[in-house]
Amino acid sequence: MTEDKYADIRPYNDQEYDAALARISEHPVLLKISAFLFPGKEPTLLSNLVSSVKNVFEFQSKVMLVAIKKILDDTTTKLSYSGLEKLNKEKRYLFISNHRDIMLDSAILQVILFETGMSTSEMAVGDNLVTDPLLEDIARVNKMIKVVRSSNAREMYASSILLSEYIRNKVSNEESSVWIAQRNGRTKDGVDITEQGLLKMLDMSGTGDFSKDFGELSIVPVSVSYEYEPCDILKAREIYISRRQKYIKSEGEDLNSILTGIMQFKGNIHFNFCDTINSEELESCSCMEKNLRFKALGDIMDRRVNSTYHLWPNNYIAYDMLNGSSKYSDRYSKIERDKFEKYVSFKIADFEGDVDEIREIFLLIYANPLLCKEKSN
Repeated sequence: MTEDKYADIRPYNDQEYDAALARISEHPVLLKISAFLFPGKEPTLLSNLVSSVKNVFEFQSKVMLVAIKKILDDTTTKLSYSGLEKLNKEKRYLFISNHRDIMLDSAILQVILFETGMSTSEMAVGDNLVTDPLLEDIARVNKMIKVVRSSNAREMYASSILLSEYIRNKVSNEESSVWIAQRNGRTKDGVDITEQGLLKMLDMSGTGDFSKDFGELSIVPVSVSYEYEPCDILKAREIYISRRQKYIKSEGEDLNSILTGIMQFKGNIHFNFCDTINSEELESCSCMEKNLRFKALGDIMDRRVNSTYHLWPNNYIAYDMLNGSSKYSDRYSKIERDKFEKYVSFKIADFEGDVDEIREIFLLIYANPLLCKEKSN
């Protein structure tokens, strides 16, 4: 594998770690981050910690693991997971998950892998999220693969081929597992669908044998479920505006979403590692007309994710609130319903616009996973 070919998108290599870690440790913003992670401790604690690490494993275990677990301790009730027992710790996989939070989906995955003795994965992240030099240093030390999104059609095509080759080499050569979201951008409405464009990108580096090419990627769909949807009111607002005009992100909006996702209370979180896409399924897809193959494979993955999505009382309550029904009243208590109704009212209280419409959009974010699960079973 020619490292220089992938120099702009791959994580930092051994020769680049030291300089990157030095830049990170000397950045003044670390004093603020340290105050959040280690309240009451010496302000330079985090800088000293970063300076002391020698490699990516130490950075992940001593810095990132501590940071993410602090976030989980402060903003969640419980993190649970299932399905990992079906995976081989010695094998490398392509984890493709639904996408609910900009940063936390992949970050929490790493915590789960680390704490269960699995090798952590590299993570594909859009270049729009790493425009700041500090963020790029932290991300690429933390095994980030940069996904180029802001370029013209010719450059996008070339970068897609490069990304496809890189992921295939890493997974098929058993060098590293990789995580990538099922779509470009987070799910806004609670409906999780694998974009065919992602599958076509992965196929770009193949030999033309559909079953073999996807088989060597060892795809494991992952369903990610939050009790309280990260950035729920921000997502509802975006949908509301998009119904009226083209939605254009404001300056700093991605950063605001990252911070909101981190700081917002998320309640319970569950990750389910689905069955690996098998050869029989890939063979059935390969018999179809070319474009239908990708749709069929995406449908298989979506059924995996939707059927194993962990539903919370909020999902059932939202459905009944939307429909003025008590269909799922056996799935929640009156206390839970009262609590969620107050949460919804609080979230939409300051919205300037059609309150009934934003309420419906907001509730659908929570009800749609239930509707999708019903269709997939």
